[in-house]
Amino acid sequence: MDSSSTNQRRMRSGAVALGGMGLLAATLVACGSSDEPDRRCASRSTLDHLNSKECKTGGTGAYYYGGRVSNGKVTGGSFDKSAVTRGGIGGHSSSSGG
Repeated sequence: MDSSSTNQRRMRSGAVALGGMGLLAATLVACGSSDEPDRRCASRSTLDHLNSKECKTGGTGAYYYGGRVSNGKVTGGSFDKSAVTRGGIGGHSSSSGG
């Protein structure tokens, strides 16, 4: 086997590795692009941001969708998942005139 054939094999395997990394990156981006809003665990009564285990069965928290955490409190979102779209409070806005 000569050195040119060895170099071609190395280049092919390098291309396969790079192609695989690109596929992995594309898959991860696609997974992060769901229509699910961000959620965090919070107290319904105090709006305190809680450890996620508090939202598991028997915990004292509830999932808060969208919004952000500011000074340990959740804000700008809702406990009602259907009221929130990915990226913040959204949906349709309507008003009735009088």
